[in-house]
Amino acid sequence: MNNENILITGVAGFIGSFLAKRLLESGNVVIGVDNLNDYYDTNLKESRLNNLQTYDNFKFIKSDISKKEIILDVFKNEKPTVVINLAAQAGVRYSIVNPDVYMESNVQGFFNILEACRKYPVKHLIYASSSSVYGNNKNVPFKEEDRVDYPVSLYAASKKTNEMMAYTYSHLYNIPTTGLRFFTVYGPMGRPDMAYFGFTDKFFNNEPIAIYNNGDFENDLYRDFTYVDDIVEGVSRLISLPPSSEDGNVPSTIFNIGNNNPVKLMDFISTLENALSKSLNREVTFQKVFEPMKPGDVPATYASIEKLNKITGFKPQTPLEKGLQKFTDWYVDYYKKK
Repeated sequence: MNNENILITGVAGFIGSFLAKRLLESGNVVIGVDNLNDYYDTNLKESRLNNLQTYDNFKFIKSDISKKEIILDVFKNEKPTVVINLAAQAGVRYSIVNPDVYMESNVQGFFNILEACRKYPVKHLIYASSSSVYGNNKNVPFKEEDRVDYPVSLYAASKKTNEMMAYTYSHLYNIPTTGLRFFTVYGPMGRPDMAYFGFTDKFFNNEPIAIYNNGDFENDLYRDFTYVDDIVEGVSRLISLPPSSEDGNVPSTIFNIGNNNPVKLMDFISTLENALSKSLNREVTFQKVFEPMKPGDVPATYASIEKLNKITGFKPQTPLEKGLQKFTDWYVDYYKKK
């Protein structure tokens, strides 16, 4: 990959900060945009940002992608050659209690990014979609060509909307766009609203963890857990591979980016208990309460990554035990736990 001027929105986010670090170390200039909202602990976002501020080739702009004039100014002044849009309001369950912010950030915000790419053309726009677009799809593993017309949360609907908007702008204005359907990403400095992080918090607060599988271990929930470094590797490989408009094609594509190795929720929990036991050098067992599935949750999500593998050779390398060990070691150190 040639050194590029890369704009990353959501740069203080989990994936955004790890990706920015990788790209800075490769010699690229990274312009980071983030509104540092308080959906979760802003100290964690500040910590991620502080890790990036040590690089001379990093520039941070505190702003919100829903502010169109500011975003247009960023494009005009910074002249990015590649844009990676990771800024979004995340979370399936939160979209049920606070829908307005999803329209503002995920739909209006993404529209502003597309408009900026139209006005100030870029080589490649990569944007975050989500595995949640697959809804209650019964065909697993999920494939990119599966129908995704029946989202079961507003978050999923907003991400499906992004995919359609990107296709339209690619068609009308020849902007090369690549959507990434992320499957559960985990690791150190991760998002506190994710289950593995929340379970760990609850253990130290001496609270039981709620497991939404009805206690039905035979028909347990399956999830595709992907370590953050593997995700970053996959995204990095795609930067210099924009979809082509040759032969009259619309330069727009979508990839699953996950692990293709689903894990039962209960196995995941026992692996997390083991990792935390090693980090603390004492036996850890979570208190568990079993409850029905939540609205918007789906029984099994895991990715077919054949398409991404074919284009980039991407294959996740980090076993769950190793990835969760890195998370618990970080957590115990960061929060000074014993």
